[in-house]
Amino acid sequence: MLDGERSGTSGAGGPAQELREAVQRLGRALLVHPPGQPDRAVAEDALAALAREAEAEAAGRPLSPADRAAGVDGTDGVHGVDAERMHHLLLLVAAAVGSISALAEPLERLRRAVERLAPPRVLDPLPGPASR
Repeated sequence: MLDGERSGTSGAGGPAQELREAVQRLGRALLVHPPGQPDRAVAEDALAALAREAEAEAAGRPLSPADRAAGVDGTDGVHGVDAERMHHLLLLVAAAVGSISALAEPLERLRRAVERLAPPRVLDPLPGPASR
């Protein structure tokens, strides 16, 4: 087990701790990756914003004015996190580093952690041809 992982469970802090650990792991993996990646700054900024979300959730407090000024705003009314923004940040990270195979595993952990803290909304399916 790496980085304090437990089989089948997240860290003692629950989903927020899991997100914090996933952000740190991907950040470390990105640091050791050779520079020159054009969207690296985008990935680093999005990871920093996800880290702020995890910290705010772990502390059980609303986001600070500085976080809101950085674009972290609103909540989903359930977790105190902005689920839509978290998924947007995840997409930014995936777009920036998704083509780097060495980062696939840390990126997958980040996806699972984001989805655990802020589950994706399930949209109603479009009506099929039979229902017309």
